[in-house]
Amino acid sequence: MGRENETNPRKPSLGGSRPLLVALSIFPLKFPKAPPLVRYHFSGKSLLSPLATPSSSSPALKSVRCSCARTRLGAEASMTVEQRRSLRAFCDYIRKTLDPTYILSYMAPWFREEEVQYIQAEKNNKGPMEAATLFLNILLELQEEGWFRGFLDALAHTGYSGLYEAIESWDFQKIEKLEEHRLLLKRLQPEFKSRIIPTDILPDLSECLINQECEEIIQICSTKGMMAGAEKLVECLLRSDKENWPKTLKLALEKERNNFSELWNVEKGIKDVETEDLEEKMETSDIQIFYQEDPECQNLSENSCPPSEVSDTNLYSSFKPRSYQLELALPAKKGKNTIICAPTGCGKTFVALLICEHHLKKFPQGQKGKVVFFANQIPVYEQQKSVFSTYFERLGYRVTGISGATAEDVPVKQIVENNDIIILTPQILVNNLKNGTIPSLLVFTLMIFDECHNTSKQHPYNMIMFNYLDQKLGGSSGPLPQVIGLTASVGVGDAKNTDEALDYICKLCASLDASVIATVQDNLEELEQVVYKPQKFFRKVESRISNKFKCIIAQLMRETESLAKRICKDLENLSQIQNREFGTQKYEQWIVTVQKACMVFQMPDKDEESRICKALFLYTSHLRKYNDALIISEHARVKDALHYLKDFFSNVRAAGFDETEQDLTQRFEEKLQELESVSRDPSNENPKLEDLCFILREEYHLNPETITILFVKTRALVDALKNWIEGNSKLSFLKPGILTGRSKTNQNTGMTLPAQKCILDSFKAHGDHNILIATSVADEGIDIAQCNLVILYEYVGNVIKMIQTRGRGRARGSKCFLLTSNAAVIEKERINMYKEKMMNDSILRLQTWDEAVFKEKILHIQIDEKFIRDSQEKPKPVPDKENKKLLCRKCKAFACYTADIRVIEESHYTVLGDAFKECFVSRPHPQPKQFSNFYKRAKIFCARQDCSHDWGIHVKYKTFEIPVIKIESFVVEDIATGVQTLYSKWKDFHFEKIPFDAAEMSR
Repeated sequence: MGRENETNPRKPSLGGSRPLLVALSIFPLKFPKAPPLVRYHFSGKSLLSPLATPSSSSPALKSVRCSCARTRLGAEASMTVEQRRSLRAFCDYIRKTLDPTYILSYMAPWFREEEVQYIQAEKNNKGPMEAATLFLNILLELQEEGWFRGFLDALAHTGYSGLYEAIESWDFQKIEKLEEHRLLLKRLQPEFKSRIIPTDILPDLSECLINQECEEIIQICSTKGMMAGAEKLVECLLRSDKENWPKTLKLALEKERNNFSELWNVEKGIKDVETEDLEEKMETSDIQIFYQEDPECQNLSENSCPPSEVSDTNLYSSFKPRSYQLELALPAKKGKNTIICAPTGCGKTFVALLICEHHLKKFPQGQKGKVVFFANQIPVYEQQKSVFSTYFERLGYRVTGISGATAEDVPVKQIVENNDIIILTPQILVNNLKNGTIPSLLVFTLMIFDECHNTSKQHPYNMIMFNYLDQKLGGSSGPLPQVIGLTASVGVGDAKNTDEALDYICKLCASLDASVIATVQDNLEELEQVVYKPQKFFRKVESRISNKFKCIIAQLMRETESLAKRICKDLENLSQIQNREFGTQKYEQWIVTVQKACMVFQMPDKDEESRICKALFLYTSHLRKYNDALIISEHARVKDALHYLKDFFSNVRAAGFDETEQDLTQRFEEKLQELESVSRDPSNENPKLEDLCFILREEYHLNPETITILFVKTRALVDALKNWIEGNSKLSFLKPGILTGRSKTNQNTGMTLPAQKCILDSFKAHGDHNILIATSVADEGIDIAQCNLVILYEYVGNVIKMIQTRGRGRARGSKCFLLTSNAAVIEKERINMYKEKMMNDSILRLQTWDEAVFKEKILHIQIDEKFIRDSQEKPKPVPDKENKKLLCRKCKAFACYTADIRVIEESHYTVLGDAFKECFVSRPHPQPKQFSNFYKRAKIFCARQDCSHDWGIHVKYKTFEIPVIKIESFVVEDIATGVQTLYSKWKDFHFEKIPFDAAEMSR
């Protein structure tokens, strides 16, 4: 990548390359109704030599200086805040057009000599774009009156008439329209250099260039040759602000009868130009492309007409497959195990429907196929179940589904036997293969894995394929099912080069027993008419200059750490407490490590052990909350972080409130007034939020119908940003909705499935919400409404996640912003872009292999992996029949013996006997509800008055009122040895698990 930003040490930076952003509420702006066909931005090294600037005694320079001096006296010459903001907003266009060294002498009244020299050096060393960045940095810091008018006059006198006109009217429409021609010229640059004699066409092009540029081209031609001169001419044209230069170049070429004119087709633009040379430069150029074609009908798979135009009964009967979809389906229709790798939004679900239909119809009379479709997430499962049902039931096939939410209520074996297509969450099949309910994978004839890149390690997909491969390599008694994988990205893992990426992809193919990777090759042009790849923008935002909130919270954290060290000097983890950075994920990990050590810390004096463990539990819990608050304040408002802490301390007061908690609460409350003051202080506003607000206002100003997905890392941040949007009068046009996962972490419960479904339906209908704030649950698989704006707010993952989140911007002219204050985050995303190219190159290489050779390599991998798997296979653990104690994790109070624990429906654990009832207290559940045979009534807590640790829930199970406990609330102590152990899941605790027997309850 070209370097985009080199800052002046004494001046703050404007940042790197910026997109078109319009200053709202200031000037009425004019934009074309549709964006241009292709938008292109590149950064590269300049070949310009140092240039001569106008003499200080020249009449032109004297004229402009006099003009500048006069305008400085007028009030109209003062640069308004709004104009400054607008100039910042359009800086990307200025950087790509202006060579500031041409106007430096005209700016002498406002620029110091060392600044002029610094800009010239920047041009010589790094090129005009870097020089323009530095020039703008300095320009926008000027406080003297008159500089803005002086800048415009300098542009006019130098010959930058197009840029002058655009800034004067704040209408960059004409310059914007040149982007596609710049891209075309950049692509054709090698041909241009080899076919063009610059001196032949320069006279006709002189009006499109700056006078000094023409002189430099002539000089380079005479000293370095025509090819170097042609390269310089291309560079100058790419920076030209004259709207007629593409046609002028065409006329000049035709006049000279140059055969390059056949390639330089202004009307056709870039459509018919090969893209290979562009793709080769992906590693070194900052390319931003999106495709605009005529609108076509959309469907669930982006393939038919809008639902509003088609009734539900004939929606899927109106499908007509596209050529590229037939191409993707072809290997699978031939019976080959296939990974289908194609972009999000191209209709892979529809391809799966085509494959299924072909598969089910190929069986002769008397035989039947049976298809299983796997979906990882419940929302995806619900979505695909609906799609398959609608499509196939009209054809007379029986479709059903089983998920974790319904598995306990249905006879799985009968469901599989009695249906033609079964939609499953994969763990259902893993469980039923393990317990023998489904005897073998041979009951299926076709297995389809949605988001198949997950087939690795201990993922349920891989567990299913282990079963498949064991049968394949062990000599199956019958034909194994055909395997199809669907994904937008196979990924490359930790690969550093194409060879390593190739090995990674081969292992994925081996895991899925795939002999073909199907991608669109023959119908690529058609695919590009359907899938709109969003522009990608990186926004590096500065953090707060000073952070009073962090200073106050850090002091509270240091005090809490000292208290923890004082109470227990023997705990090894506490000795490593120094030099840790507050408000980081690393500190969070350290807290978790310390908490685990505290929970199993033992002393001869059990009362003292209980006191110390409880105190350490409280200290580390408070440290964790403070750390969470710092993370929230880093990415949202101080107000949100403070609200998070106030909420926490409110819950502390409502629960057990012993001396330690009173002391910690008092320390917080002593700082509360100061924290409240800081939260109201405008100087503590978060620059990231200001930039986010700016992006949202500009995009919705340009297109009020904009639909946005805002990706964030945590649920706490989802809530904080929703509150910020709703409380920001500048964003009153936004109607935010939220989408988070279903699982529970700490005290935060995820969204229920109905809530997820409701929000997605509303978002798709463009009804109650026009912006969706989401965690990672939204980046994979779920069919979300077509968006034209994706914002990654401090959100970056691997190359698979990058492709999936980017793919959420499906609408025409989409944009994708990565907004961060951390340069490492941008660098990670750039590496992902490189890995994406590596992945595509590796797939292309694999597709050139002979299929028999590829199958042989896959078989070798499978044999090797099975050998490793078998050699590492652990024997099934023998249940420990020795009785053990369960102690409260917080205070070490005795709870029960394992001998009193009973297992209900294989996954819920209760405790028998009246003795346990004395150990806990109940409080009404804030969200009572029915699930399966259980009715959740209350929450249960440790009965110790100074503890009140959450132990689980109280339920009505059939006719019984019973407690249900969670193992993560307890420490397990071996009665014989006194050794204490922590378990996060019941399945990891191998004690003798006795099933619940209703007869025991009546004894």
